[in-house]
Amino acid sequence: LMKCFYSSSVSEDLGCRRGEFSRKHYGSVELLISSDADGAIQRAGRFRVENGSSGENTDYTPGTWHRTDVHLENPEYHTRWYLKYFLGKVHQNYIGTDAEKNPFFLSVVLSDQNNQRVPQYHSILWRKTGTQKICLPYSPTKTLSVKSILSAMSLDKFEKSPREIFHPEIQKDLLVLEEQEGSVHFKFGVLYAKDGQLTDDEMFSNETGSESFQRFLHLLGDTITLKGWTGYRGGLDTKNDTTGTCSIYTVFQGHEIMFHVSTMLPYSRENKQQVERKRHIGNDIVTIVFQEGEESSPAFKPSMIRSHFTHIFALVRYNKQSDSYRLKIFSEESVPLFGPPLPSPPVFTNHQEFRDFVLVKLINGEKATLETPTFSQKRQRTLDMLIRSLYQDLMPDLHKVNNMLNRRSFSDVLPESPKSTRKKEEARQAEFVRLGQALKLKTTVKGDATANLATTSFCKKEPWESQSFCSNFPHEVVCADSWGQSLLVSTDAGVLLIDDGQPSVQVFDKTLQIKQMHVLEALDLLIARTDKGKDSRLLVFRLSAVQKDIETKQMIKSKYDCRENKLERTKGCHLYAINTHHGSELRIVVAIRNKLLVTKKNNPRNSLTSSSLLSSSESPVEEFQYIREICLSDPPVVMTLVDGPTGDSDNMICVAYRHQFDLVNESTGESYKLHHVETNKVNFVAAIDVYEDGEAGLLLCYNYVCQYRKVYPFNGGSPLIQPSAYDFHFSWNQVPYAVVCAFPYILAFTTDSIEIRLVVNGNLVHTAVVPELQLVASRSDIYFKATPAVSGSSDSSSKEMSSRSSPQTPTAYEMPECPLTSLEGEVPCKNLYKIPLSNLVGRSIERPLKSPLAPKVITTTTSSGIASLPVTHSLSLSRMEIKEIASRTRKELLGLLDEPIPKTESAQKQKKVPRRQSDPKQGAVRSTSSDRIISSSFESYSEGRHLSTSSDPDTLANREESSPSSYPFQLISFYDEDIIDLK
Repeated sequence: LMKCFYSSSVSEDLGCRRGEFSRKHYGSVELLISSDADGAIQRAGRFRVENGSSGENTDYTPGTWHRTDVHLENPEYHTRWYLKYFLGKVHQNYIGTDAEKNPFFLSVVLSDQNNQRVPQYHSILWRKTGTQKICLPYSPTKTLSVKSILSAMSLDKFEKSPREIFHPEIQKDLLVLEEQEGSVHFKFGVLYAKDGQLTDDEMFSNETGSESFQRFLHLLGDTITLKGWTGYRGGLDTKNDTTGTCSIYTVFQGHEIMFHVSTMLPYSRENKQQVERKRHIGNDIVTIVFQEGEESSPAFKPSMIRSHFTHIFALVRYNKQSDSYRLKIFSEESVPLFGPPLPSPPVFTNHQEFRDFVLVKLINGEKATLETPTFSQKRQRTLDMLIRSLYQDLMPDLHKVNNMLNRRSFSDVLPESPKSTRKKEEARQAEFVRLGQALKLKTTVKGDATANLATTSFCKKEPWESQSFCSNFPHEVVCADSWGQSLLVSTDAGVLLIDDGQPSVQVFDKTLQIKQMHVLEALDLLIARTDKGKDSRLLVFRLSAVQKDIETKQMIKSKYDCRENKLERTKGCHLYAINTHHGSELRIVVAIRNKLLVTKKNNPRNSLTSSSLLSSSESPVEEFQYIREICLSDPPVVMTLVDGPTGDSDNMICVAYRHQFDLVNESTGESYKLHHVETNKVNFVAAIDVYEDGEAGLLLCYNYVCQYRKVYPFNGGSPLIQPSAYDFHFSWNQVPYAVVCAFPYILAFTTDSIEIRLVVNGNLVHTAVVPELQLVASRSDIYFKATPAVSGSSDSSSKEMSSRSSPQTPTAYEMPECPLTSLEGEVPCKNLYKIPLSNLVGRSIERPLKSPLAPKVITTTTSSGIASLPVTHSLSLSRMEIKEIASRTRKELLGLLDEPIPKTESAQKQKKVPRRQSDPKQGAVRSTSSDRIISSSFESYSEGRHLSTSSDPDTLANREESSPSSYPFQLISFYDEDIIDLK
């Protein structure tokens, strides 16, 4: 019984705390062969097939499945930095050549991120290999040089030192370089296949589609008339009807999409190969194949299509009996993994959810295909040619420029001009900004920038949305860990136990300075590293004894009351780590300078119930046994335990010191070099143990880099540490101080933002700007401390104005108070927020829910407005509705409306509003450029007001009264700064 207990929950099993990491959810590579009617092999190819993870344990039945990880990866409003942050603002551009004589361009701007009063330097480095983007913190007392920026981008040696470019026209060329990252609009093929058709000639020869196919096309988008069409045309003829008279078009999350539908393209009875149809669909990177017939009938294979260009096929089948769609994805072997993974089974009864899923999957798929060698090499050649051409054009002019100005090339990047050239510089900057603003407007009007239209839900609940946990927290947080639904926090005032909505309780006084802690509820243990320097120790407590002291209101313990809890041999420790995965025993490795102490917990008990019968005075120290001491060459900065597949002499310790990560064998003490960091300065962040399908791996995080390395089992006494096809790496936009895994996500915490990416490919999904951010705890739910974006004042009028300007900021009466009897309460306080892990990993977390502060069981339902928020699906608003809402928004922004937004007629009818229907004569589907700007601006504002397009008509009117207490994670929009200028 004891062995079963430990194997299922040692320090709260990793799978429960982080979710499951497996690339099997993204399909497996298969050799697909197609043959003709006589059985002769025609073509063959290797494709990754996604058909839903058959091994996934799920209780979902078709129609009841909801997922939270359906996101556009690397969205343009997060990645098109030059258009978003630079154009229309004063910034510096530099030109230079590296040590290999390859030219490069550098752009630097000091900007206020998303109007959150967080000044940051945004830097873009253009090289032939691609663009590199980083954020650097702004300090009013410390200036930033171009050399330090390039050094942060690992560019330290130059053939020619960077020189500043003063011509305003350089902005046009840099915008062209950014556009090489890929198109913001997409064209997808749609091929209709009847039951039994096995060749592309047969499929392309279908003149018309079935009724179910027509319903599917209507679900995808709107039918538009091509002649006279002024929107994105996707290569179709809009003048002479040579590519058909109509097509299917839609706008999804700001991206215009044109579908090349086989039955709408010209048909020729004489040409059996239908070259005109193949010319368009065969040159699409992504093609949807709608196949009729039962599941038992012969299925489509990508090898049936003769195309060297199409890399992704989405096979769609419709089941009339269940009114559901089944999806299957084929990706050419070289295409990197992309999300979202298909559900199991991949059946959708909600048609709107199916549409959203398919469009997100196909957009992500095309972006991933552009990273294959076929496309990336072409893009690299184009980028190299553009950069070299621009370099040759600019260098002669740079020698003619005033030498005084060129002295700024290695001087500080200043937000203001030097005094000596103020007048001349001001005139140049005015022209620079004017041209940049004109370029930004032209790019938007032309449709080359995502307008981030409100074609999906205004108030979609994202899995990383936070909840308010405690407001006005006056203390400095050192470390913390979750205890049930409560939070055990070490502060400058001692150790406090905080629960949502209840007064905090002091557990230890401030003489006990805890620097690192783990709450292990399953083992009834509290492990803590206290003090610093030579006085530091490792202490172990029984949680049940601590809880008993809280319940009986015993005297608050001090440092001197914990002598019996000191673990032997741990004096002077500066770091410790525990094992987190499945195992038969708890292991603790303590670092004392360059020595590692390996300790394990014995299992003296025969049942779980016996722990509650033991006296609370019994110290758990005697249950720990010293095993061995390991000497390292240097003191470790980061340390993580990696469990071997057997747990017998194959457990490892990952340590980081100097410029490398090493693996140390727990049993023998032998050290193996895992990864060497090739940079001058190294900032180690974390080494996270990851178990992919039960096999150990490590996420090594340092500087801007996050690298995954597979750790293979021992072979002949040493681990296999060599490059593997499973290894991958990606870069953050800003150097994090902490990284948290919650699969499928990996979150990087910086001083003022949370950067959220996917573990499987490192693609960015969201950046949340959070002023003065401090990660507090992350072993279970994620807790962080931050400053509210707008602090409300005492009088009601100012509170109302604050809520109007940033209504997502929790107000005092919306958030639970933490009554703390301390003098620091008069100092402006920060708030504690919580991101439930269950929202991120998409499943319930099995762990004790009993709060140490209350005898009752705390339910898992979240605070008001979070758990009860209905899932809103994609809605398209008509142009008149968008104009009506935008007009009202503008009046509110100008202060002409003091009352809350009443229920409009459109809001009352939203339950019956269908998706936009097109008027081929008027071209009503495509919004004008001004409408896109208004819609985008309104979207940013409406998300701030928590306006919802849910099916409940009362939601819109009551939103101000029931806005959730969540931190303002605002979507970054191109037009945040232009809202007030709406005409």
